[in-house]
Amino acid sequence: MASLALMLLDNSYAQGPPPFFWIFLSIGAVSLFVVFIPVVTWIDKQSKEREAFYRAETFRRVAEASNESAKAVIELLREDDRLKQTKAREGMKIGGLICIAVGAALSLLIWSQHDKGFLVGLIPGSVGVALLVYVYFLAAPVE
Repeated sequence: MASLALMLLDNSYAQGPPPFFWIFLSIGAVSLFVVFIPVVTWIDKQSKEREAFYRAETFRRVAEASNESAKAVIELLREDDRLKQTKAREGMKIGGLICIAVGAALSLLIWSQHDKGFLVGLIPGSVGVALLVYVYFLAAPVE
């Protein structure tokens, strides 16, 4: 694709792009994995750590205030845990449905091209079914 674009722009690169082009691309790929991804991961970790610190500090201050405040903090913690469980369960439901849809589409695609091999779509489909079975039948109910 790149050589086609270069051929259209300049006929001197008909043999392909010059070597410095590949060196430039390889330096870019290495810098992506060596610099950018660790920096983004570190920033995300710092943000979550700061959020957890402020949350714990708020709970501590409210809990030290009075008995009623301590009960409110405990109730708030329970509500937060319930929301996390609900969010995780909803994510599994969506993931299961997506896997089933991908499996069905893959089976149809392979079946339309070849009569054999359409059972490959059962792999992501069965993963989706397993996720849905876990969510609806095996997981502990959200309190």
